[in-house]
Parts: sequence; C-alpha cells; structure tokens
Amino acid sequence: METQSTYNYKVVRQFAVMTVIWGIVGMLVGVIIAAQLVWPDLNVGPWLHFGRLRPLHTNAVIFAFGGSALFATSYYVVQRTSQVRLFAEKLAGFTFWGWQLVIVLAVVTLPLGMTTSKEYAELEWPIDLLITVVWVAYAIVFFGTLATRKVKHIYVANWFYGAFILAVALLHIVNSMEIPVTLTKSYSVYAGAIDAMVQWWYGHNAVGFFLTAAFLGMMYYFVPKQAGRPVFSYRLSVVHFWALIFTYMWAGPHHLHYTALPDWTQSVGMVFSLILLAPSWGGMINGIMTLSGAWHKLRTDPVLKFLVVSLSFYGMSTFEGPMMSIKTVNALSHYTDWTVGHVHSGALGWVGFISIGSIYYLLPRLFGRNEMHSTKLIEAHFWLATVGVVLYIAALWISGVMQGLMWRALNIDGTLTYSFAEVVKATYPYHFVRFLGGLLYLVGMLLMAYNMFRTISAGRAVNAEIPAVVAHAH
Repeated sequence: METQSTYNYKVVRQFAVMTVIWGIVGMLVGVIIAAQLVWPDLNVGPWLHFGRLRPLHTNAVIFAFGGSALFATSYYVVQRTSQVRLFAEKLAGFTFWGWQLVIVLAVVTLPLGMTTSKEYAELEWPIDLLITVVWVAYAIVFFGTLATRKVKHIYVANWFYGAFILAVALLHIVNSMEIPVTLTKSYSVYAGAIDAMVQWWYGHNAVGFFLTAAFLGMMYYFVPKQAGRPVFSYRLSVVHFWALIFTYMWAGPHHLHYTALPDWTQSVGMVFSLILLAPSWGGMINGIMTLSGAWHKLRTDPVLKFLVVSLSFYGMSTFEGPMMSIKTVNALSHYTDWTVGHVHSGALGWVGFISIGSIYYLLPRLFGRNEMHSTKLIEAHFWLATVGVVLYIAALWISGVMQGLMWRALNIDGTLTYSFAEVVKATYPYHFVRFLGGLLYLVGMLLMAYNMFRTISAGRAVNAEIPAVVAHAH
C-alpha cells in the first residue's frame, strides 16, 4: 500500500538487503587479501593481486556495506522521528540505483588498476561525478524530509546523520579536485605535501564523519529502541554532537607524523586527536548508560548484544586512536600492523556491529514479521563475529608492536639489528591468525544472509502507518 498515510519502506528494504550482500562481498575480498599475505602464491595475475584488491576491499566495506547501512537506517530514522513520508521519493529511488552503480563501477575499475591512488578516494573522475550527483540527491531527500516534519523537535540521531551528509559532501569535493587527462586517468590539482595534507584531512574525516558521526546516528536511535529505554542523557548527546564535529575536522595530520608535513601541522593534528577522547567517551558512556534498568535483556537478546558491544569497541578505538596520534607513540606504531589492527577494531567492532544490530532490528519490521527467522542464528553470528574481531586485532597489535621494536633495534655499532626480510618473517604467524579472525567474521555474515532470506521469504513487504495524531516531541 503506497499511500501518503504510510512510511516509504521500499528504499529502506532495498538498502537493508544490499547492506548484507555487500558486506559479504567486501569481507570476502578482505579475507582473500589477508590470505595473500600468508600465502603469496595467491597473488594471481595483474588483476587479482594484493595491490589491486586492497582498494576494492576498503571501498566495498566502507562505501558499499557501510554506505548501504547508512542510507537504509537514515531513511528509516528520519521518517519515523519526523512522522512524515520521505521527501522526493523518486530521488530516494535514484539514490539506491545510483549508489549501486557507483559500487559496481568500483568493482570493475579498481582491479583493472584505474585509480587516483588517494586512499579511500581511489575512484577516477567520472565515478567521482556520479557520487556527487547521488550525494546531492541524498541531501535533498534527507533534509527535505526534516523540513516537512510534523514533529517540532529534530531528534539527535538526525543531527548526526545531517552532519555526516554535509561533511562528506565537503570532503569529497575538495579532495577529489582533479584534472582529467583521459576518461580513466586524472591528476590531483594539489601537489606534494599539500596533496598529502588534503588527502588525510579527507581520509581521517572519512573515518570521523562517514564511519563515526553517521553510525552514532544509528546508535542514538537503535540502542534506545532495542533496549526499550530513553537515551541516558539527551543533553549529553547534544554536547557529544557539537564537540565531536568541531574537533574531528582537525585531526587528519596525525596520519603524517615524521613526514614532509610542517611540524606545527603535525602537532595541531595530535592535539585535536587527544581532545577527541572526551566527546567520544561521553558518547560511549551515554550509549551504554542507556541500558540502565535493561541490563538483564542482554542475557536473552543477541541484537542488543551487537549494539552494546559495538559501543565497547567504539570506546576502545577512540582511546587507541588519540594514543597513537601522540608523536612518541607514533614513532613506534607508524607503518606497522598496529595501525591496521586499530582500523579494524573500529571497522569490525564498532561500525560492523552497530550496522549488523541495526539491520537485524529493521528486517522483521520491513517484512511484516515479529522477529528474525532464528534468534539462535543471531546468537551464533554474535559469537563468531566477537571471537573473530578479538583474534584479528590481538594478532595485529602483537605483530605491530613487534615490527616497530624490530625496526628500531640497533647493534652496538649503530647498524640495524634486523633486516627487513627478518621482520616480515616474524609477522607470519600473526598474519595467519588475522586471516582466521577475518574468516570467522565472514562466516557470521553468511549466517546473517541465510537468516535474512528466510525472514524475507516468510514475510511480505510492508509499510507502517504514519500516526494520524502527532504527539509532542520524543
């Protein structure tokens, strides 16, 4: 029933299903490249070796899996909290097909070696233009829905989603300024150290706004919903918002310690990274304290387990990040596996878990079911994923610290104690454990897909009624 008296769940359903499918694709590529580091013979041909597949993996998990989860949840949350149907629904449909096209183009071009070589912004200029068009459409749908809302108050989750949409637009346009040479090749308008600085202003804010602020929008809606409790402190959530978005913009240079970037710029990045600890932990505490009076639900509700454990990983990653930005710590950690472990504690533990929990919340509601096909499978997924993340990050922490120590070890005459090959050999067993951790996480996603398709086949597409009489703000 597609009338104005119901919410538009169609586009939410499309993105929710694709979240799971792209999650499997992106994580499968991740497991393959982890295997290539353990068994070098798996680096096949020019198109399927590590150097070509690695950007495919990052783009697939961030923009295909994470992006689809954000479109699905933001479209759901903005309708429910505004109590109106989505604005400009044809544009909403366009954002789905446009985004899928971007992803498919990435899957084709990256293995062919068509790349700008800017991390997380590897896609060439024609695809960048398509991303821009899709993003503008997304902004019109999201902010248009807010503008036509029937509820006076704008719920805090929408603040986070809104900041994410605006910041990502700014980041994408500034960092992707390039001069096309051919249809598949362009050069950045920036040069040298300036190019590096712009790239990591973009790169770290992709983490800050795409992978943090946006997913906090998810957290502020789905954690209270699944726990059946109001947000612990609404005032703290607003402080969390403003402190986070002001501070995050300045943290990028911490990726460039001990490089040609001016020393003062590195220091600015470090200081703001340290300040970031406060709003980040404020938000984590706010999320976890939302369970006050509902802790007993964790025993029986695996969806809530995903949502709450994601907050623990958010807290851990946002302690680790500022610590690694300190120049003296960075002297040990830079260019080691520790960095990769840190990224994945945030990506698998925070972004992955909050997305999985939110999609598990949505699927039954989108397909007219009371619950998912199997709660036991969700429980199994939770434990596979948790053990997988812990194996993954523990292995890379140990490997990374060991690499850093071996690289800086000196003999009495000042020569290096270890050759590079010796350091590589020492990391071998840890890379195998990382491969196992990633494999467990992937198996969990396969269980989710099975559970999802069983839930869909037993249900039917439904659109919830919009309440006729609107109560006051939440």
